[in-house]
Amino acid sequence: MKGILFVMSGPSGTGKGTVCSRLLEREKLNLSVSATTRDMREGEVDGVTYHYVTRDKFESMIARGDMLEYADYNGCYYGTPKKSVTTLLEDGKDVLLEIEPQGALQVKKLFPEAVLIFLVPPSMAELKQRLLLRGRESEEEISRRIDASQWELRQAEKYNKIIVNNDLDACVDETIAYIAGVRKERKLIEQLMNEEI
Repeated sequence: MKGILFVMSGPSGTGKGTVCSRLLEREKLNLSVSATTRDMREGEVDGVTYHYVTRDKFESMIARGDMLEYADYNGCYYGTPKKSVTTLLEDGKDVLLEIEPQGALQVKKLFPEAVLIFLVPPSMAELKQRLLLRGRESEEEISRRIDASQWELRQAEKYNKIIVNNDLDACVDETIAYIAGVRKERKLIEQLMNEEI
């Protein structure tokens, strides 16, 4: 059975990274590490948090068709190298992508069977508070991220599932239950297709 591609996205500050970390601790999922041209932040590790590359290298990867998806977000490229994802899926392993909505919609075009999960904050005030508490971005950067979230929220209807991250444990539990349901449905469909009448 081919693996299932799960895509987690949502506005910056909704807790995608934290939710994905918890999912990886509790679920049999393979995280595909994205590439980016942004600077490495304190505590991040190349090849674990992201593959940090130059803008020239990223653009050459785009030109060669090596990217499954990519987006220019706030002046930096973010994207998913194609080969690592397709290899895992062909090996029957489920893959989790944590990417921006712009990229998630590109993935859905290439992989219509991908399962898109959209994480939202309980309110815009909470989203802004989370961005401020991170202490990583300037006021100007936070304003840009809040502005970008308006477009991102309008994309939610294109996703398979919307989950509110109000309480982290409840959010993770709901996501795990949803993933289990998808796996069960896919397994049933495959069994039915292989049944002899």
